Amino acid sequence: MRHKVADLRGPVHYLDFGGSGQPLLMVHGLAGSALNWMAVGPQIAKTHRALAIDLAGFGQTPLFGRSATVGANAQLVHDFIATVIGEPVVLMGNSMGGHIAIVEASTQPDWVTSMVLVDPAIPGAHVRRPEPAMLGLMAALTVPGLAQTLLDRRVQTLGPEVLVKRALELVSADPSRVDPTVVEAHVQLTRERAQLGRQNGRALIQASRSIGLRMADPRFWTRVLAVRAPTLVIHGSLDRVIPISAVVELGRRRPDWELEILEGAGHVPMMETPGLFMKALNGWSAYRIRSEPAEAS
Repeated sequence: MRHKVADLRGPVHYLDFGGSGQPLLMVHGLAGSALNWMAVGPQIAKTHRALAIDLAGFGQTPLFGRSATVGANAQLVHDFIATVIGEPVVLMGNSMGGHIAIVEASTQPDWVTSMVLVDPAIPGAHVRRPEPAMLGLMAALTVPGLAQTLLDRRVQTLGPEVLVKRALELVSADPSRVDPTVVEAHVQLTRERAQLGRQNGRALIQASRSIGLRMADPRFWTRVLAVRAPTLVIHGSLDRVIPISAVVELGRRRPDWELEILEGAGHVPMMETPGLFMKALNGWSAYRIRSEPAEAS
């Protein structure tokens, strides 16, 4: 795994897991980073050129005067594909990254050969009461200045170890299953980001408000219907962030998309249950066929 930086109207950090053949780009979710793919990146590199990007304002990619809204980061993903990779990709996105993948596949179909959505941030069929921790965050985000103050105070008082522990408790069904090496990498990144001061939370606030508005916009389903790329949806059965009812609705609208429910997994199955995740991915014919080497003529 190598750390690299591209220049796309400012520095963009990404992880290169190596590999050859067709490129596969992984896009993290809200408050995540390229490190979210550490547990599966090396396995994906056995059949693809595996890359994972840090979106603007997240991981080791600074805002650098850019926006962290969903639309802005969707454009960043496209620019990365077109400029850094330079050829069509398998596009894989988790949570907000899945939402971004749908935007890219629907608006830039020639650049996406197939798509993997991992617990994607999509509107649910029915409104339900959020987890108390998420409800508090959403309430804070509506008050100008309050969100930034609360996030800054949370970083200062809890410390990186506790912050990562709390985050994993929210997105995992069983946080103890996450590889300690992956946990420590996230703690170190959180420690480094704490040095950014008020910039640390600015991207989270922008992105949170943006994805919230997009989740409430019915035009999202028009984008879903416009996607031409073969698509696999992988979803944890115990996801507390995006309920299964949401992907059931997604499947109703796109019955041609394949759905794999991972029993006992939460919102980030590639971190929590990487073995089950890779089994689902390797079992998908579009992924398997694309990764087979071409026969010599």
